[in-house]
Amino acid sequence: MFRVLIGGVIALAIAMGVARFAFTPILPAMQAATGLGTDGAGFLASLNYLGYFIGALGAGLVPHGVVRTTVFRVCLLFSVATTAAMGLDFGNAAEAMPAWSVLRFVSGVASAGIFILGIAMALDTLARAQGERWAGWLYTGVGTGIASSGLFVALAGGRLGWDGDWLALGAICAVLGVLPALWVTDPPPVARPTAHTAGAAPPAKAAALSAPLLLLTAAYFLEGGGYIVSGTFLVSILKTNPDTAALGEAAWMVVGLGAMGAGVFWAAVARRIGSWGALILAHAAQTVSILLPMTGSPTAAVVSALLFGATFVGIVAQSFALGRALSGGASARVVGTLTAVYGLGQIIGPLPAGMVVSRTGSFDSALIGAAAAVVAGGVLLAVGAWIAGRQTESRASLPAAPVP
Repeated sequence: MFRVLIGGVIALAIAMGVARFAFTPILPAMQAATGLGTDGAGFLASLNYLGYFIGALGAGLVPHGVVRTTVFRVCLLFSVATTAAMGLDFGNAAEAMPAWSVLRFVSGVASAGIFILGIAMALDTLARAQGERWAGWLYTGVGTGIASSGLFVALAGGRLGWDGDWLALGAICAVLGVLPALWVTDPPPVARPTAHTAGAAPPAKAAALSAPLLLLTAAYFLEGGGYIVSGTFLVSILKTNPDTAALGEAAWMVVGLGAMGAGVFWAAVARRIGSWGALILAHAAQTVSILLPMTGSPTAAVVSALLFGATFVGIVAQSFALGRALSGGASARVVGTLTAVYGLGQIIGPLPAGMVVSRTGSFDSALIGAAAAVVAGGVLLAVGAWIAGRQTESRASLPAAPVP
């Protein structure tokens, strides 16, 4: 069981922390050496998120058993290969853009396969071993990967060059990827439970469509489009200011450290003030984290990175928890819908941000727009919480049914 858990953590670190998000700390050096513009960087980021969106849709169609294990291993292989291939010499930005576009898109597809299939197989294994209490540790892989990639780029200090960073990270992932490839497999099927067994699952229901659920979904879409601006450009933003330039890659490591404990922290907050309240508070904190780099203060930059890492993972976890609670028994369908709208937001967000920066020469407008999207999401959540509260009060005020 623990081998599967460790393999799952490593797989998420490879897929999310390196293959998906190492682009952020490497981007400034990549731009300086190749002439890649901010609009081009935004385009590459959106292609990666488009690949992730499509990969997530496809992963849901993969059947259990040997096929799922095989597809997971193939995704690992492509994730490592596309990471390393980003360091190959394709020429300047104009010449390399077609190759980079294909690599970032395929990397996104592979990341989704690893994330969804790896988690599914690990959770199935833990459930069969009655080890569900360890499931939360799986998600530490995301923050661990982000922190590790940021630390690596910071320690390399440009000695390897941006292309050497990609090649080295690919090599490290190739070595580490052997463990999840061997350890994370689809567990053998168990006997189908009968209607009389304790483990029998109720028939799937259609999602209970309600105003609070629709508002949560809309807020999650706005979050996907807002957070990803900092998720793509944070290091570049800090590098443009002489006072914060030295913090660039180190700040991304701080993002990872904040993300590592975010799930546990926001779950504790939700137990005290509810998921609606936790989500609204997380949106407010993330708004602050997005705007803080505009101050040019090194201290503010570190706080921004910590808050950003802590909030984006926490919002994902609490949105899924609240969506399941509102789903009326159709939790799988609701989580799938939330993942889809979040993915669409991520695809859309970097494009206008990159174009605005290219035209104005400043990230301020892009950050203000991203913060506005997150604030709008928080407002929708507040309305949803108010409606949900009124509905609860209405149900509580109904007279009890007479006892026959």
